[in-house]
Amino acid sequence: MALTIDCPFAVRILTTFIRDELAKFGFKKGILGLSGGLDSSVCAFLAARALGPKNVIGLIMPYGECFGSDVEDAREVARVLKIRSAVIDIAPMVDAYFERFPAANQVRRGNKMARERMSILYDHSAREKALILGTSNKTELLIGYGTIHGDTACAINPLGDLFKTQIRQLAAHLGLPERIRTKLPTAGLWKGQTDEAEIGLAYVEIDRILYQLADERESKAEVIARGFAKAHVEKIMAMIKRSEFKRQMPPIAKISARTVGHDFLYPYDWDK
Repeated sequence: MALTIDCPFAVRILTTFIRDELAKFGFKKGILGLSGGLDSSVCAFLAARALGPKNVIGLIMPYGECFGSDVEDAREVARVLKIRSAVIDIAPMVDAYFERFPAANQVRRGNKMARERMSILYDHSAREKALILGTSNKTELLIGYGTIHGDTACAINPLGDLFKTQIRQLAAHLGLPERIRTKLPTAGLWKGQTDEAEIGLAYVEIDRILYQLADERESKAEVIARGFAKAHVEKIMAMIKRSEFKRQMPPIAKISARTVGHDFLYPYDWDK
């Protein structure tokens, strides 16, 4: 199966990545949002191995009482790993904002929640002198299933080249609690919200289509010929195209001889 990964090899690569990337910028500590879900739990396990438990902080940021079981799962991960953690309820901040905009729909409210969590993470990042570890996986990044400047924001992302189904394999290898490995994925944006219901497809199918399109560079016709529903392939391709702006730095209009993002790319050369 093409999506099967060598888990011991992946753990070595990812823990080295975390340790080395933080060291480049003079940091020893990492901080992440700990939701009680699969991705953030795997990231926490990797960070604890890479940096040592005392150098990892997990912020648990529920919206009120809506996600009590997820909070308990997040606390359990922190307890098992012996990492530092804190629970910060985002409801007062989010509710205060939407008192002015009561007609806002679920998407607007969900985006605000994601950005509120990231705002808190960046504040604690400065307080703790710790870099933020991203928890968005390759599936989410490719289809744009994430809030720009919200859950997709980070300093480094150890999980961004692993599909969701591959992260499940890694979770089993790392020994995550079974209830975290098997729970329905949710972004914790509103009660009853799940990723697959919102996207409209199961992660297993999404990953298989994405693998053929992205990793194998197959055409739409080739992927459909493998037996995937045409409507599903077209939906995934449309999501990839629509979300390209989320995967890029904001474009800068080129005026000068050296432009950030165009040809000013090598700051490390300056000390040679």
